[in-house]
Amino acid sequence: MHDLFCDVTVIPVLTIQREADAIPLACALYDGGLRLIEVTLRTPAAPAAIAAITKEMPQIVVGAGTVQRPADIAQACAVGARFLVSPGMTPELAAAALATALPYIPGVATPSEVMAARDLGISFLKLFPAEALRGLVLLRALAPVFPGVAFCPTGGIDEHIASEYLALPNVPIVGGSWMAPDDAVAAGDWARVRHLAERASVIGRRQAARA
Repeated sequence: MHDLFCDVTVIPVLTIQREADAIPLACALYDGGLRLIEVTLRTPAAPAAIAAITKEMPQIVVGAGTVQRPADIAQACAVGARFLVSPGMTPELAAAALATALPYIPGVATPSEVMAARDLGISFLKLFPAEALRGLVLLRALAPVFPGVAFCPTGGIDEHIASEYLALPNVPIVGGSWMAPDDAVAAGDWARVRHLAERASVIGRRQAARA
């Protein structure tokens, strides 16, 4: 987990509608300075997109998001995903994820869910949906209660609020889709995606420098 996410502060969370967009989108993000991406399993194109990026762009670390069932984990492993992210956590899902050799980031929204994940030995968690949960306030409250537990808040985060999350002591990484807007991807405007990725990577470097 540490090696995979070392020096990563912003994770693009992508919902890819067309397999043909996978490689140019990944290239634009990588050229903008973002080397690790999450492709959500929300569309029929997602598994093929993960497989294509893994095969053609090994310099990019690509994981599978919106993993909800053990079958999703099997599919993600089959297409070459290098990490797993789920919006929540069930005992069955966690058992299947932990049985793989892949880093697993389960979603939590309450202290009880944090405790359940910690009891399984998982100390890096996704807070979801972060903005709907008033994530900045919640994470500040959780920090002294759960020392050693880190969070990747995701859900409703944009370029402007990302730096506020990254300034929290228990937030090393944020996830978001603002650097790959739907209209830019649909239009094949990869220059715009690259520009937004460059801005996102600067946020990450700026926060890392302050740490």
